[in-house]
Amino acid sequence: MFDQVNGLPVHALVLHAAVIFVPLLALGAIVYALIGKWRPKIEWAVVLLAVAAPVSTFVAKESGEKLYDRLIGLGLSGKGKEILDDHMGFGSMTFWFSLALGIVTLILVFLNRRGGLPKIAEWVLAAAMVILAVLSGYYVFRTGDSGATAVWGQY
Repeated sequence: MFDQVNGLPVHALVLHAAVIFVPLLALGAIVYALIGKWRPKIEWAVVLLAVAAPVSTFVAKESGEKLYDRLIGLGLSGKGKEILDDHMGFGSMTFWFSLALGIVTLILVFLNRRGGLPKIAEWVLAAAMVILAVLSGYYVFRTGDSGATAVWGQY
């Protein structure tokens, strides 16, 4: 399922969804967390991104693992393998941080729609969202950079 479509690696076809959705979720979550008056206006977009970003990173991660297995089977070793090993580690971190961000975002949106929550709880969730957004953004950048190095870099 995650290996190929018409002879093309699925990873090459889906990775750009994660590159788009994760930063958009990070930005939307930060705005939602910090600017209370905008929450009703961006709520629907943040909810959609809270689902789309982790799903896209999961598909990119799984398809990347299939591509990695195929490349190892073809004899990939040395510096190229090291770069891909780093890339896969960054991709896994991107998935976990975007999943955590998506969950915390959905929790805050759900609780706000139910009539709000104590200010301290709102601040804690908002702080968690900002921290997870920064980490998600960092890891999606590191994943993309290491992937670009693996494909286009000199090693």
